[in-house]
Amino acid sequence: VSTQSTGVHFNRIMSSKAYDCVCVGLTILDILGRPINSIPSGGGVQFVDKIRLTVAGTAAGTVIDAAKLGLKTALVGGVGDDEKGLFVINTLSLFKVDTSLMQTIKGVDTSASILTIRDNGERPASHQRGASDHLLVEDKDYPKVCNTKYLHMGGTGLLKKMDENNGEKTKSLLEAAKKNGCITTYDVLATPKEAWPLVQSCLPSIDWFMPSMEEAVSLSGRTDPEEIARFFQEHGANNIVLKWGGKGSYTKTKSGNILHVPAFKVNVTDTTGCGDACLLYTSPSPRDS
Repeated sequence: VSTQSTGVHFNRIMSSKAYDCVCVGLTILDILGRPINSIPSGGGVQFVDKIRLTVAGTAAGTVIDAAKLGLKTALVGGVGDDEKGLFVINTLSLFKVDTSLMQTIKGVDTSASILTIRDNGERPASHQRGASDHLLVEDKDYPKVCNTKYLHMGGTGLLKKMDENNGEKTKSLLEAAKKNGCITTYDVLATPKEAWPLVQSCLPSIDWFMPSMEEAVSLSGRTDPEEIARFFQEHGANNIVLKWGGKGSYTKTKSGNILHVPAFKVNVTDTTGCGDACLLYTSPSPRDS
C-alpha cells in the first residue's frame, strides 16, 4: 500500500459499476505564478519563471490524478458559463474524465484562485468562491452519481448549497452511496471548529476520512494524531488518514492498525494541490501494491 500523504484509497478490481471512481465537490481553476515572494508596489512589474493554469480542488484535482492512474472516472462539480468553466471542462476531457455529470451555473463565475508561489513552496491564495457554492446534488442524480465503486466527496466547507443545514445534502448523498455499495472517501476544506456539526453528520457514512492535520486539529480540538483519529472514529468514521505536510501521513484503520509514512525528501518548489492529489492506492497484485 502506497501512502505518501493521502487522498483517495483505490483497489483496482473488476466491477459491474459504470465508474471506478466518481468525485463530487470542489472544482477550481488555479492560476499559479512562481516565484513570487512579494508584490511590486504601485503599478510596478516583476518577471517570474512560470505561470500556469490548472484544474484544482478537493474533487477536481483528485479526479484528474485518478484518471492518470487509468481509472474510469467522472466529476460532479459546478462551473460557470465563462471562459474559466470552458477551460476546466476541456482539461477534464483531455484526461478522459467523464464530464456528463457536471453542472454549468448560468450567470455565475467559475470558482478560481490566484496563487503566488514563494521560493520555499508556500502558496498564499486569493480565492473567488463562485460556482462551487451553487453545486447541488439531488435525489434524482443519485442513480448516476452512485454508479461507481468509489465515491469521493471533497470540499465540505466551500460548497455552500451542499453545506446548508449541517450538510444535509452531502449526508444524504453519502448515505445513498453506502446503500449502493460504494466505498466512500471524504476530504474537507476551510473547516473551522464551528463547522464540526457539518462534518460530524457525514462521518457515519465515511469509509476513509482524510483531512489535513490543520483541519483535523481545528475540528477535533486535539493535537495528538492518535487522539485525533480516535475522536473521528468515535463519531462514526471507519478509517482515518491525516495529511501531515512535511511529516507525510498518519493512518489509523478501523481495525486499529497505525501507519506513519514520512514524506518523500524532495526540493520543494510548489505545494499546490498536494493534499488534493495524493492517493492511497492498492493494486490487484500484493507485490505491486
